[in-house]
Amino acid sequence: GLPTGCEALVRWNHPTRGLVPPAEFIAIAEQSDLIVDIGDWTINQACIAAAAWPKHLSVAVNLSARHFRRSDIGRVVQKALSHSGLAPRRLEIEITEGLLIENPEEVIEKLAEIKALGVTIAMDDFGTGYSSLSYLLKFPFDKIKIDRSFVEASTNDPIARDILRAIASMAKTLKLRITAEGVETAEQAEFLSEIACHQLQGFYFARPL
Repeated sequence: GLPTGCEALVRWNHPTRGLVPPAEFIAIAEQSDLIVDIGDWTINQACIAAAAWPKHLSVAVNLSARHFRRSDIGRVVQKALSHSGLAPRRLEIEITEGLLIENPEEVIEKLAEIKALGVTIAMDDFGTGYSSLSYLLKFPFDKIKIDRSFVEASTNDPIARDILRAIASMAKTLKLRITAEGVETAEQAEFLSEIACHQLQGFYFARPL
């Protein structure tokens, strides 16, 4: 029942349009190397922010696949940790399995470099992609984040609840931590706690700050 960390959410603070959400500008930024500047900056700023928080709180940062491929990501993460003074265990890097589809060996090598720093590596949007299980075997992730679509469906759909139970059982076997995203009701929170999800995230606990 206590906060354990936060997820960094990037916004473009436009002088006339106000705060622009990432859905409106990330795809455009990915068409150029701007995504590298935005991604590198976000990691650095997230580490600086988290360094000022109580030491039991972590910060999670999503990485765009194109940013990951184009940036010297291991060096960027190491530099951000060094600059901010944040303990590596308090930083969590989130990727989606789509990143692993092209050149998986190269991606896994980069992930191993980040993991060697002591940073947590999480697979985001688990269950919505192609072959998540094979990727869990190829790379030792620390955590999986269950996609919000399963959490939302669990309210009324017994099959969704069975899938969530199966994911929780698999994660326990593989010694993976679980975060469930998109928790919006007390009923969802209670069910997810019962099946041993380690972290719950969503509007039920807090709106974006």
